[in-house]
Amino acid sequence: MTLHKGASESDRRHTGNPVNPFYGEADPVAGMETSPPRHTLPDGPLAPHTAYQFVHDELMLDGNSRLNLATFVTTWMEPQAGILMADCRDKNMIDKDEYPRTAELERRCVAMLADLWHAPDPSAAVGCSTTGSSEACMLAGLALKRRWMQRNADRYPGGARPNLIMGANVQVCWEKFCNFWEVEARQVPMEGDRFQLDAASAAELCDENTIGVVAILGSTFDGSYEPVAEICAALDEVREKKGWDIPVHVDGASGAMVAPFVDPELVWDFRLPRVASINTSGHKYGLVYPGVGWALWRDAQALPEELVFRVNYLGGDMPTFALNFSRPGAQVAAQYYTFLRLGRDGYRAVQQATRDVARSTAERIGSLGDFTLLTRGDQLPVFAFTTADDVKAFDVFDVSRRLKERGWLVPAYAFPPHREDLSVLRVVCRNGFSQDLADLFLADLEALLPELRAQPRPMDRPESVATAFHH
Repeated sequence: MTLHKGASESDRRHTGNPVNPFYGEADPVAGMETSPPRHTLPDGPLAPHTAYQFVHDELMLDGNSRLNLATFVTTWMEPQAGILMADCRDKNMIDKDEYPRTAELERRCVAMLADLWHAPDPSAAVGCSTTGSSEACMLAGLALKRRWMQRNADRYPGGARPNLIMGANVQVCWEKFCNFWEVEARQVPMEGDRFQLDAASAAELCDENTIGVVAILGSTFDGSYEPVAEICAALDEVREKKGWDIPVHVDGASGAMVAPFVDPELVWDFRLPRVASINTSGHKYGLVYPGVGWALWRDAQALPEELVFRVNYLGGDMPTFALNFSRPGAQVAAQYYTFLRLGRDGYRAVQQATRDVARSTAERIGSLGDFTLLTRGDQLPVFAFTTADDVKAFDVFDVSRRLKERGWLVPAYAFPPHREDLSVLRVVCRNGFSQDLADLFLADLEALLPELRAQPRPMDRPESVATAFHH
């Protein structure tokens, strides 16, 4: 989570402002004249409706999540799912013996994913729910490191330093993993029009200390799939030539819930023997509100037993693997509901419709003449674009800023080394972003273009520009 600092002395001295009389002095329950302090605990309690109104009014200043084209996270579910989540919000997922049916729903979801991702023996696959893909990636990385440590017990923790190979387009959680667990992050930089990890570069960076290679099925930078099968084939050659048997983890935070339904011919999952583990975000294209993720290993050998904690469960043994402890069971129940509700055909219909919206929206933006498409929404329902070479009056940051005035949140960001020269806009199409909403978005974009074209030059670029919108 984001780190925050405490309040300054002047903030702590804030004594409040006059409040709306309807929930202040004209309300016999509240009887307030000034608002409560913001940075210190108030001296006494508030009436529940008064406290609600204070919080509700401030949250109105947040953006509209349905118009947030930056986030991959699900922003719409059916009302029945919301009711089900409310029914389960007080259940702690870790209390398996107190909530055995919630634990059973988690087990069923793991079984469904093992089958969906073609585990050689779904009954032998091992998996768990997490708070999201970030925790799932941490767990997968830990398993890769521990397997490498077991194979190299004679050299580690001596002079051998483990390394993990990935593209520069990885989600920030992989950088966190390498930092927290003392693994060297070997990142393949972007070059020219290659914005992802390629097989040759991955194989070239391998050595006897490589714990694994991370392949991304759906880059957050541009929505493209990395060539998982090609990477595995290159690592097969490494084993033949060098003897290093290097596993692959597929970060399918988004794509692992898209490709099985709309790209069934694409081989990226446990059908490839070198793929040891896969993660996905149930709260992205798994179509569940945040936060829930999933981590699966192809079999028990891929997850070292020493990482698994065992707790007493209904008088029996319950293995667990997690970084977090207490968390709500609502999202797991919602994931099972969505699996049950949609099935394969339903997921296929939803993901295909979302991809259709992405492709048509990208095509229409490309036809405006002011922009150049990097991707077209034909893998993830996500596309990235930048200003055309002959556009000098405005840049992507101007477009993002002006769209925000209309309520649309479209991130503008620079690419990482060695393509810091390239700044793009990215649009994430999700379930709930209908063709009707896409038409309204395009109408607003087209309405802004005459004003942008009339600028003498781009506005000042933000002093600090993020290298990516990692979510």
